[in-house]
Amino acid sequence: MNTGIDERLAEVRARMAEASRKAGRKPEETELVAVTKTHPPEALQEALAAGQTLFGENRVQEARAKMPLVSSRARWHLIGHLQKNKVRQALAVFEMLHGIDSLELARDVQRIADEDGQRPRVLLEVNVAGEASKFGYQPDRLLAEWAELAALPRLEIHGLMTVPPYATDPEKARPHFRRLRELKSRCETLLGVPLPHLSMGMSGDFEVAIEEGATLVRIGTALFGKRQYAAAKESATEGGD
Repeated sequence: MNTGIDERLAEVRARMAEASRKAGRKPEETELVAVTKTHPPEALQEALAAGQTLFGENRVQEARAKMPLVSSRARWHLIGHLQKNKVRQALAVFEMLHGIDSLELARDVQRIADEDGQRPRVLLEVNVAGEASKFGYQPDRLLAEWAELAALPRLEIHGLMTVPPYATDPEKARPHFRRLRELKSRCETLLGVPLPHLSMGMSGDFEVAIEEGATLVRIGTALFGKRQYAAAKESATEGGD
């Protein structure tokens, strides 16, 4: 049964395109990650039928339960915090990990990737506002540990990710998105090559994120509706809404 996901997807894509034009960017520079946490496989299949192929899950276990129930055309990113005991499982099923938030975790990913012969694509999560309730690197520590992170041979670092403080006004997220973009530029200087991705922006602020340079926006509520158990504020403490 059609639940309107196709129409909401078209609306979100139109808003993304308009934000890109406003910022002087090409619409294809930003990709939509449809966040499917708590939503059933049927919702994913409807999104797939409407042309959405990239999905984001917050938890490894939930993703692994859904993956066999949807089309193999689906691509998957892990956008939530990665627990150390789930690293091997995550590497087996996700094409990108958004939440590498410490050198210790990066070394665990490196070790297991080396054992399994993999080259994981990762984003480094940054806690740009220094919120105690959130995971993520402090910017200064990221810069201090950048050389050690970049020296891990198995990890392909593709950029940075953040979740800004919860706010009803999307403009309040702009300084945090801008800070992440500026931090990415500093990391690129240290690395000597461009980092292609900024993962930032959710249902309430993705247009501002695109204006500030997002290449991946993580949108759930605007596509699939609200989760039954989660308050809006809770979603702002995780990788996507």
